[in-house]
Amino acid sequence: MSCSSSHDSTNLSKEIIDKINAHPCYSEGAHQHYARIHLAVAPACNIQCNYCNRKYDCSNESRPGVTSAKLSVEDAVKKVLYVGSDISQLSVVGIAGPGDALANPKKTFETFRLLQEKTPDLKLCLSTNGLRIADYIDEIVKYNIDHVTVTINTIDESGEIGSKIYPWVHYNHKKVWGKEGARLLLQKQLEGIKMLTDRGILVKANSVLIQDINGKDLPNVAKKLKELNVFIHNIMPLLSSPEFGTKFGLDGVPTTTDQEVMEAQKACGVDMKLMSHCRQCRADAVGLIGEDRGDEFLKDSFIDMSFEELEVSYDLEGRKQKHKTIENWRKHLELANNRIKLEKASKKELSSNGKTKLVAVTTAGEGMINMHFGSAQEFLIYEAGNKAIKFVMHRKIESSYSGADYGVDYDPIEEIKNSLKDCDILLTEKIGECPMSDLNEIGLICDENYANEPIEKSVFDSVQKHFYQKTKEIG
Repeated sequence: MSCSSSHDSTNLSKEIIDKINAHPCYSEGAHQHYARIHLAVAPACNIQCNYCNRKYDCSNESRPGVTSAKLSVEDAVKKVLYVGSDISQLSVVGIAGPGDALANPKKTFETFRLLQEKTPDLKLCLSTNGLRIADYIDEIVKYNIDHVTVTINTIDESGEIGSKIYPWVHYNHKKVWGKEGARLLLQKQLEGIKMLTDRGILVKANSVLIQDINGKDLPNVAKKLKELNVFIHNIMPLLSSPEFGTKFGLDGVPTTTDQEVMEAQKACGVDMKLMSHCRQCRADAVGLIGEDRGDEFLKDSFIDMSFEELEVSYDLEGRKQKHKTIENWRKHLELANNRIKLEKASKKELSSNGKTKLVAVTTAGEGMINMHFGSAQEFLIYEAGNKAIKFVMHRKIESSYSGADYGVDYDPIEEIKNSLKDCDILLTEKIGECPMSDLNEIGLICDENYANEPIEKSVFDSVQKHFYQKTKEIG
């Protein structure tokens, strides 16, 4: 059996492994060990998306387009130095809005220029809708931006699907409306993606799943992305609560369910390597994927510090040593996990009888089951059989069980039960008797016996213990 390691090394060249090894978005194995920071230096956007509403000072919302404040170029670079001095596992800095990075080219590339000078150890990324990649491909190459995320939601050449997602596109100093605008955007996206991959730049494609609009087209998107040598495809759920103020939210278009995302992943994963650990981060996100420490690094903390002070505290050599320690830990973790994870696998590859189980895990990172159930605001979901396992997705909840605000209309355990209703086992560091009893009611086995153990091996072993060994005993 050919299993992928936590370094995602299956069938990849050494050059690509080196590029993604410490990148938490491009490597699922890295996302519990390395942190990222997004810089909100790009407020303007050149398209209108019905699922987007750029908001400022919305600390309670975790989704793209939202930020607490815009930053100047110098302040953004100061923030990176300040955060990097505290979060030594920081490995990536990206510009992802709150608008579009390439609709704000002067600020975007001046920020990257300064980052190259001040923080040479960090990987540089940008996110874009793809409309202006071709116009700035030389600058992307010049500043060694070797990871680019492009949001592409349809490849319908008629513009019919795109016009339902994008009312207009702004290009060459004019707005292009409806189907014509959607066709223009698609043309520029495909042209730009090819330019990037032809130059060896790794491309992650984001697609927002809007079930009744582009759900059937996403497998076609995946096929086209493979043709264009895109590295990884990220299928994201539509976030559409009315309070977000988006067109879709106000029109009552429903938020995409976890189960709908899983079905789309299954259909698209036939052709493309999928990203399953995305958290749809804010434009000012800080920390590990799955956490946001942005409130700890507000502008007042670093604005009066000089670049000289910040560069000393950044401690480039100390950070390099920390990353060596992380890599050593990952090697030991890989050995402990027995290399039992497959990246792309059918049920038959995971299980000798073609039947698998879903396992939910609470974790604070580092590849371990090290979070109390009451503190969890998300669950990692794995699919497991008696041969191997694979990571499927993460599932967020509105609030942790113990930290929830128990209002009249809100019961946290009901949300958790709904989120985990198709799961068979919950692995957690600790869980109280009351929530355990509630979860047992939906047939969910809660197991604390793997506390502070490696996730992947524990997922595999727990399924053997609770299901396959029982089957043998009965037989």
